[in-house]
Amino acid sequence: MAAAAMAVAGLRQAPSHRLVRAAGALGGQPWLREGRAAVAAGWSRPEPGGEVQYCAELLRKRDYEGFLCSLLLPAESRTSAFALRAFNVELAQIKDSITQKTTGLMRMQFWRKAVEDIYCDNPPHQPVAVALWRAVKRHNLTKMWFTKIIDEREKNLDDRAYRNIQELETYAENTQSALLYLTLEMLGVRDIHADHAASHIGKAHGIVTCLRATPYHSARRKVVLPMDICMLHGVSQEDFIRGKQEKNVRDVIYDIASQAHIHLEHVALDAYLYNIRKVDFNIFHPSLQKRSTLLPLYLYIRSWKKTY
Repeated sequence: MAAAAMAVAGLRQAPSHRLVRAAGALGGQPWLREGRAAVAAGWSRPEPGGEVQYCAELLRKRDYEGFLCSLLLPAESRTSAFALRAFNVELAQIKDSITQKTTGLMRMQFWRKAVEDIYCDNPPHQPVAVALWRAVKRHNLTKMWFTKIIDEREKNLDDRAYRNIQELETYAENTQSALLYLTLEMLGVRDIHADHAASHIGKAHGIVTCLRATPYHSARRKVVLPMDICMLHGVSQEDFIRGKQEKNVRDVIYDIASQAHIHLEHVALDAYLYNIRKVDFNIFHPSLQKRSTLLPLYLYIRSWKKTY
C-alpha cells in the first residue's frame, strides 16, 4: 500500500543499489546498534545528529513497509520521510501501550504541544520531534495536517468499533491520507489531482490496516470492524474473538476489503487484498500473519517499472 502512494508523486526510478546502500549506511550507525533500548525508553535523546537513525530504527521495527518505501525515495527527501512516518508511529502506538485513556490523552497533548513548538522553532528534546522540526523547515509543511492526525488519533483512543464503513473511512482520511498529503508536500508536489489520488490511497490504506489488525485485536478481545457490516451478516464481536471462520465471517471481511478495492481502482491492487482473496477472506489464515521476505525486491521492481 505504501508503494502505491509513491505513484502519486511520480517518483523517479530508484536504482537497487540506492536501497541497499541506504539501508547499509543506516545499519552501520552506532545509534542503531543501541536502538532497541532507546526506542523502548521512548524519550531518550540520541547523540547529536542521531535523530535520523532513531526515526529509521523506529520505522524498521514498527512500520517495516514504510521503512522500505522511504529508502526508495530521493536522497534529499528520505530523512524527512523518516521523520513523518516516525511521527505517525509515535501516535499510532500510544493506543496499544496504555491501560487508561487519561494516559493516552497526556501523550497526545505532548505531541500537540510539540507541533506548536516545532512551528515556533522550539522543538522539544525528543528525537522524532527534532527530526520533524527539520522536515517542517526544509519543506514548509502544512501544520493543519499534523493537527488533523493528532485529533483523529486522540478520538480513536476510545477503543470502540467503528459504527459504519464511512466512519472508518473518515478516520483513514484524517490519518493515512493526511500523512500522504504531507509526503506530497515534502516531495514538492502541490496538485489537486495528486491530492485526490492520495485521498483514495489513504482511505484504502486505513481500511487494509484495520483488516490486518483484526487477529491482533481479536486475541486481546477487541473488535473494531464496522458494526453495520457485521450486523448485516449476523456476525457478533464474539465470533471474531473466538476466531470463527464461517462463511458469514468471511463475508464481513469481503465487504470491507471490497470497499478498499474501490478506492484502488486507479492504482495497483495491494498485495494484502490479493492475498486475502486467495484464502477466501479468512482473516485468521496463518499466511496473512507472515511478513513477506520478498517485499524489498517486490517494492524495487514496482519502483523500477513505475507500476504502483
